[in-house]
Amino acid sequence: QVQLEESGGGLAQPGTSLRLACAASGFTFSSYAMSWARQAPGKGLEWVSGLASDFKDTYYADSVKGRFTISRDNAKNTVYLQMNNLEPEDTAIYYCNWPAPSNDYWGQGIQVTVSS
Repeated sequence: QVQLEESGGGLAQPGTSLRLACAASGFTFSSYAMSWARQAPGKGLEWVSGLASDFKDTYYADSVKGRFTISRDNAKNTVYLQMNNLEPEDTAIYYCNWPAPSNDYWGQGIQVTVSS
């Protein structure tokens, strides 16, 4: 079955960096685009970033453009989200997402808290 497992979250000070990782299994990872989304306290789900299977196309929400970088390692079936210059507004639960043709699959989510 499809599994998406996030890691790398935690507490960070403003201006610092974190890198999230999502280990995928149960499907042909290299054939599909992957994405990240987040949900801040009291707010709805916000799409953050996406990356095509061929590495050619990347997409970012305006709120993270220039600070976050999405990447993938198809040999490790893993997608990453490098988050630099973190802001308190980045505090959220971050979710890995496989937008499969027939369904949306989500990881369990991982907490990122940005606070001094």
